[in-house]
Amino acid sequence: MAKKTSETPATLWLKQRKIPFSEHIYDYAAKGGANDAAKKLGLDPHITIKTLVMEDEKKQPLIILMHGDQEVSTKNLARQTGVKHIQPCEPNTAQRHSGYLVGGTSPFGTRKTMPVWVQKSILDYESIYINGGKRGLLIQINPKILVDYLKAKPVDVALD
Repeated sequence: MAKKTSETPATLWLKQRKIPFSEHIYDYAAKGGANDAAKKLGLDPHITIKTLVMEDEKKQPLIILMHGDQEVSTKNLARQTGVKHIQPCEPNTAQRHSGYLVGGTSPFGTRKTMPVWVQKSILDYESIYINGGKRGLLIQINPKILVDYLKAKPVDVALD
């Protein structure tokens, strides 16, 4: 059993919905990303999911969830979501939309409700590790929760 952490909007959101999860704490490193978190926790980076806040050409925010060891094709994401252009948000803009510091962004309990897109291969796993709402905290959950509770739409946008 992991030691208790302080509550985050993400963990509160999950508890309110009685969604099972476990907490995994690691020493956060700036710009370390999902690969660094996976390494520190002894996990496969492919099941360590990064939460990226992006925006379309109208500055409408969205979340894309991607394997920690892969990058997002923004061109394919734009095409599959029916917009002209998608780019990553500036860190301050992402923080304003999500309510989380960059490096601690979770798709759960965001300040603003945003559409969520998920790399479809993530849904093939029984459990994944995703940010729990603060730097240095991953939570282990069943990825079906992403579709069932966040209405995440599957896309295939990983760069080869």
